[in-house]
Amino acid sequence: MNLLNQLNNKKIILASTSPRRKELLEHIGIRFTLPLKEDITYIGAEEYPKNTNIKEVAELLALQKLQRFSKTIDNNTIVICADTTVVVGDKILGKPKDYSEGVQMLKELSGKTHSVITGVAIKDISKTLSFSDESLVEFYPLSDSDIAYYLNNYKPFDKAGAYGIQEWIGVIGVKKIVGSFYNIMGLPTEKLYQKLSSFI
Repeated sequence: MNLLNQLNNKKIILASTSPRRKELLEHIGIRFTLPLKEDITYIGAEEYPKNTNIKEVAELLALQKLQRFSKTIDNNTIVICADTTVVVGDKILGKPKDYSEGVQMLKELSGKTHSVITGVAIKDISKTLSFSDESLVEFYPLSDSDIAYYLNNYKPFDKAGAYGIQEWIGVIGVKKIVGSFYNIMGLPTEKLYQKLSSFI
């Protein structure tokens, strides 16, 4: 029996509100359920100590999200949590609050290389495992009109850094990617699949 079949004999919970992560886990072929409605608010919380290493924030946030589910795991359950950060220099770009903040973020990314780091935390009844993956994204210079078109038509206000790599801005604006494309979307599927083998 291969790993995928063994995983599908487990109850897997994807503790995320992200439609991109849901889509990516479906692409792997893993059957899973989503969190209960009362857990959604907690999953959205994003707090961390100010002295945290900027490249460790995503993994720390994923582990924090995982804590909510510690008491609900039985012998056949695996919970997966994830968080993605966009890092420019020594600064994390979160989700834009509005259109003007989206413009500001995309201008910060324009013509530069930034990091996208996704932290993943996995837990069953006996152990917890966490890891992170980093991809580098280089944008061509983005014109004001391209930024306005993207924000008006795609409204990426639920996305860190104010963009989705799989959307129009990624198709026309990305010059180079180093690392996993799927990690930039929000889930490093390649590493996740390998790490899940230790839970079988």
